[in-house]
Amino acid sequence: MPEALDAQAVSRELLRCWRGRRSQPAQSRRLGYTSNVAYAWESGRRSPTAVEALRCAALGGRPAESIWVAFHGNRPAWLDHVAPDSPEGIVAALSDLRGRTPIDEIADRAGLSRFAVSRALSGQTMPRLPTFLALIEALSLRLLDWLAAAAPIARLPSVAPAWAQLEAQRRAAYALPWTQAVLRALELSEYEHLPEHRTGWIARRIGVPDAVEQDCLDALSAGGQITWDGRHWRVSGSEALDTRRDRTLGIRNKRFWAQTGLEQLGAQSDGLFSYNVFSVSERDLERLRRLHLAYFRQLRSVVAESTPSERVVVANVQLFALDRGALGRPAETPDETEDAVAVTPATRDATNS
Repeated sequence: MPEALDAQAVSRELLRCWRGRRSQPAQSRRLGYTSNVAYAWESGRRSPTAVEALRCAALGGRPAESIWVAFHGNRPAWLDHVAPDSPEGIVAALSDLRGRTPIDEIADRAGLSRFAVSRALSGQTMPRLPTFLALIEALSLRLLDWLAAAAPIARLPSVAPAWAQLEAQRRAAYALPWTQAVLRALELSEYEHLPEHRTGWIARRIGVPDAVEQDCLDALSAGGQITWDGRHWRVSGSEALDTRRDRTLGIRNKRFWAQTGLEQLGAQSDGLFSYNVFSVSERDLERLRRLHLAYFRQLRSVVAESTPSERVVVANVQLFALDRGALGRPAETPDETEDAVAVTPATRDATNS
């Protein structure tokens, strides 16, 4: 779970929000129960399964399908095959988020046993709402985005402060893409071993003007991503920053880092710049698309476990079709990789897959 968020508390707030003005007994009857399960759930005495929770969401005006579409920014393919508020739909949604992440890694992130995670992902047991939320966070690092799709954030008081901070951090990433590189530079062992912060040290390390360094530090400090300890700037928190929520701004950031890669190529950088233009079957194109996503997820896992921090690196990973524009099924939007996501050793307990 994101730092300072309580899965049990968030679950109760979601259930109260979805119930709206309806009484607890009336909500229980609407769900088909003769006992007052709404009271038991909202008091924390019991928790609904993920399926029961999504039925509550639908009664509150947030159907499961709309939640997943809003969360992904497009309609995931598995929605064509299973109902999202069914046991099969829960398994499909979690499996889609999982990719190829090992069970042990997921269990560690979610704070669950390997056995519990395995049974939930295979459909042998249906996770309760708090566990379901913990799995979404462990598999995607985007629980706050899922909650924003599932309910008005203002009606989730335990989440609202974290959401406000996340949005401030995203605004900084959109306005100043170099903030993400400055953050990574602050984690470098060499910076930490400096007697004290040296203005311009970061700028020279990553190749930007001193003014850009200062603007980024100001924005990161305002967003709570860094704090001053009297001698150095320190990176705060442990969450990676995922900027997929605003597709237009996310595309702008992708263009920024693609252009940065082009500038590196023009400067004859010793980075890896590879390409391959080819023809392929639709079936194998889908295989390549999945390999592309799997590679990016595995790259993030390696980065999340890497220590010490010694270099600041950008990975631009691209795969696109020249003849149709769309990649994979025409109804899908190929935007499944993270935009301007910063994953660091500090996020090893909350990294996506």
